[in-house]
Amino acid sequence: GGAVPDQTQKISTDAPQLRKRVVFTQGGKGGVGKTGFMIHLAEWFLANEIPFTLLDLDTENKSRGSLKHYFNGLARKINIHTEAGLDMFIDCLSEGAPVVLADMGAGSGQVALKWFETMYPDLADQGIVFTAIGVVTPDPASVESVLGWAARLQNRVEYLIVENAVTPQADFSYWRDSDQSVRFREAFRPVVLSMEYRLADLENASRQHGVTFAQIAQRTTNVTELQKASFVIRAQSYRRRLFQEFEKAKELLLP
Repeated sequence: GGAVPDQTQKISTDAPQLRKRVVFTQGGKGGVGKTGFMIHLAEWFLANEIPFTLLDLDTENKSRGSLKHYFNGLARKINIHTEAGLDMFIDCLSEGAPVVLADMGAGSGQVALKWFETMYPDLADQGIVFTAIGVVTPDPASVESVLGWAARLQNRVEYLIVENAVTPQADFSYWRDSDQSVRFREAFRPVVLSMEYRLADLENASRQHGVTFAQIAQRTTNVTELQKASFVIRAQSYRRRLFQEFEKAKELLLP
């Protein structure tokens, strides 16, 4: 609309707030490794001293294995199945840190997508941008879940896709070759990262004790089985390679 130029100039110096970003996992199929990915991502933010707010929106998840289990003082648990549960995003961003990392639970789709469709236009006006993290495994259902969310979110978010190798020789051909996936990639140009297969003994022990790979790598855990030299080296190496992956997606992770 034909705004008066000199007035808009004046206003715009104070009006546009700094950009803020909500990075959230698409809650869909459970068990694909969403929380595991978010734990490593939170570690990367901590390692780089980037301020962020961590939200655990996974209402299904038992205490073990949830973000709160790993980052007790840091993660805030929120029930999004309340009328304005997701309004927490807005409040957190206004309270300070320019980035919110939010782990959605499996089955949060309806609530989250409905909230998003209602609130998005006004949030966009506030300079809030969104990154949707879709975790795919060799299981076609994980891919369908990501595509289903994308069908609703469309280009209101930027997409970060994580290929999570849940077995040593993970085959991602469904994600890479199916028609819908190809169309999704052409339409939305997601950044695709790979999360390599992690030794089951290490992964399970870390989850059971709520110990992050950082704590294992830096030998700050007092859990005896996680002090094994081979675990320490493996944790260091997974972490280093995953952090290299995160570097490729910086534009989608920072404000």
